[in-house]
Amino acid sequence: MRPGMVDFETVEATGLTKTFGATRAIAGVSLTLRVGELTFVEGHNGSGKSTLLALLANLIRPTRGSIRYGAHDADAARGRIGVLSHSPMLYPDLTGRENLALTAELYALSPDAVAAPIDALELRTFVDRPVRTYSRGQLQRTSLARALIPAPRLLLLDEPSTGLDAQSVASLVTALGTLRDAGTIVLVVTHDRELIRSVGGRHLRMERGRMLDEATP
Repeated sequence: MRPGMVDFETVEATGLTKTFGATRAIAGVSLTLRVGELTFVEGHNGSGKSTLLALLANLIRPTRGSIRYGAHDADAARGRIGVLSHSPMLYPDLTGRENLALTAELYALSPDAVAAPIDALELRTFVDRPVRTYSRGQLQRTSLARALIPAPRLLLLDEPSTGLDAQSVASLVTALGTLRDAGTIVLVVTHDRELIRSVGGRHLRMERGRMLDEATP
């Protein structure tokens, strides 16, 4: 952990509600995530999954309710959160390595910090090409590597298997298991039931902004 960074072993959301105008996207969700735990959240489009992820990532604020990261609030924990969103969030004219090095610089890390994510996601065959030449799967893997740069305590992934071929999905399954075993709190929003079955972990469902009981994939 970098000097001055907070640490936590739980993330506790209590009574989360989020409205956008007259639309209620999240309705009173309470959830506890723990260190070394991998949680999948499944649900139809519009069920509130991505809004929940954005709340946990501190990208948006709840209308009501609270989130605590151990003893810390969202602002203090921001530097320990890694996020993979729908958008790749990569500069197309830079190489993958240059994008990752830029992320490392933003976190005040050594350029050497990019080596482990590059190896973990098996990027070396294309990481020195411009991102604009990447396939969808290569974009997804590089974006996930970027999320791993700060060695996050909480990793939030929105449909991480989208666009991945079978070999890339296998690499993702291995990476998720390794992260869980290393003590990372991992939450994955996904429609991919095969990914859920392959990795294993806690499996939740959302419907109409509400969290249901644990499901069976």
